[in-house]
Order: sequence, then structure tokens, then C-alpha cells
Amino acid sequence: MTGYPTDISAPIIHRIEPARAKPVLVTGATGLVGNNLVRCLLDQGQAVRVLVRTGADPRPLEGLDVEQVLGDVRDRAAVSRACDGVQAVLHAAAQIHLGWTQLEQSREINVQGTRHLVDAARHAGARLVQISSVDALGAGLPDRPADEENFSVEKVPCTYVLTKRESDQVVHQGIREGLDAVIVHPCFMLGPWDWKPSSGRMLLAVAQRFTPVAPAGGCNVCDIRDVAQGILAAWQSGKTGRGYILGGENIRYLELWKLFAKVTGASGPAFRVGPLMRIAAGCWGDLCTRLSGQEPELNSAAIALSSQYHFYGISRAQKELGYRCRPIQDSVQDAWNWFQEYGYA
Repeated sequence: MTGYPTDISAPIIHRIEPARAKPVLVTGATGLVGNNLVRCLLDQGQAVRVLVRTGADPRPLEGLDVEQVLGDVRDRAAVSRACDGVQAVLHAAAQIHLGWTQLEQSREINVQGTRHLVDAARHAGARLVQISSVDALGAGLPDRPADEENFSVEKVPCTYVLTKRESDQVVHQGIREGLDAVIVHPCFMLGPWDWKPSSGRMLLAVAQRFTPVAPAGGCNVCDIRDVAQGILAAWQSGKTGRGYILGGENIRYLELWKLFAKVTGASGPAFRVGPLMRIAAGCWGDLCTRLSGQEPELNSAAIALSSQYHFYGISRAQKELGYRCRPIQDSVQDAWNWFQEYGYA
């Protein structure tokens, strides 16, 4: 976490010459990553096209000068229409479910949807940036962060982990067949424009209820605005077939949740959850799944994931993309400010 300018309000911008005739397609444009990407592209003068599902929340794109194509990544024809004539595809659409269920639906979106985009981008002659996740990689240890090629621990093979890995495999197969593509692996992201919300749900949970214990593991926290710039840099200068981790600071969940509590004025945790409590909570969540048919967020897969150390190094992205990341405190504060401004807090 070095090299960020003193004026944290000044964005790191990779200057991109606008291609007036050809737009950039963004999938998942109403989500945290996609919405920030759309706004960065517009700030740089790019023409932007988005693939949007019918009935999607209109707020994320309200007032933005974008061309909207109605459709779903699972619809090959809609994907083909959206990719027609574009110069690049920034693929951020995904279903995130940290549990054991919803595997087939996640495969339809995360894997089959990616296959449609790979085929359409190759047909259009467009470069594709696959916005994957570090959950598609292995995990690290407190004293041994993982990188794009090396890791110490296998990730818990839950639905999201499996389908993101399979999605990346689809992209690699496309590259072998002539697709120009790079893959980025963002870490745990915080920041503005988190409409759903996604990663910010953890921040809101600490802010809105008493949380005496924190998960046992840790994660790498980064700012979505820095990640968005890193994605644009990967589009412009990333090597075909290359993977890049876009992250920030490695931190244990206990310290992270204490920081959340400090920023939001909540009562923070005092200690990490122990093994017996983890087992009991996981069993309770899995029992609820069997009884109701609906898997709660608190389930044995999510608890096992939260006990791992999702610690990563970002040297490749720094060296090859010029990637930089701001202090974690600024990202947490700005995320909280945004949630307050838009009525989430």
C-alpha cells in the first residue's frame, strides 16, 4: 500500500483516447464494480454501452449517458446484440452466493453467461476483460500472502468459488481459440455506488447491530475506485492471457470490524469467533437450509470461508499496470459516507 498521492481526492486516471465510433460494453453495470466502471469510462470520454436486465434497479444508471441493451448474459442473442461493434467488453456480471446451494443457477450466469460473452467478443474482434475474483484462486496465510500463481490453502469449494473458477476456464479456452482477453481478480472492495449493496453489507452489518465477535480469518481490502482504474489499465495494457490481482491491504477481520465500528460509531467486536461457535453457527445455518429450502447467509460454507486468510500480494498489477491503492481508512470512510447520503444507514 505505497505510492498513493497525498491528495486522496485526486483520482488515478489512466488516460485513454476515446474511440468515438466504438463503445465499450459493461456487463453488471448496476452492481458495485460495473457501476464504478461505467462512471470512470464516462469521465474519460468513452462511449459506453451496458447490458441491463429487464426490471433492474434504474437508480445506478439514472442520468448517465449510456446506451442500454436490454437482456441477460444467459441470453446468447442479447449478448450478441450487445457486443456488436464494441471495442472492448468489461464483464462484471455475476451471481454471488457464498453457500452450497444455487449451483445450477450460478453456473447459468457465471459460466454459461461468460461463454456467451467470450464467443460474442471474439466474433466482434473486441478485447475482453474478465472481472473474476480472488475467490477463484487459492488463499494465503498471515505470513505468506498468495499471488496469481502461488497459494498455500485451497478455497472452500462453495458455489461461488466453483463457478468463478469455471468461468475463468471458459475465458482461457477462448484465448486458446484466438480471443484477446485478460483476467483481473479483485479482492474485498469498498467504496461508493454500492447500490445492492454487495461488499458494503459487511460494513452495514457492523454499523447496524451489536457484533461482539468477528470472523476468525482475514481478507485483503481495497477501494473500488482503484480497482476500476486497474481494470481499465488491464484493458489498455494487460498481457493477453495474464491474470492480475487488484487488492489493497491484508487485514484480519477483527481489526477490520473494529475499524468499521470506529468509522460508524458502532460497538465493535472484542474477539474472534472460536471453533465451537463456528461449528454451531454452521450447523444452524445448514439445518435452516434443509428445513426451509432457502440457504441463509450464515451457513457452513460462508463460515468456513470467513475463517480463511484471503491475503494477497499485488506486485504484478503494480509493475505491469501501474496499479495503486489508497489507505483502507479512506475507503471505509467514503463507503460509509455514501451509504449515509443514499439512505442505507
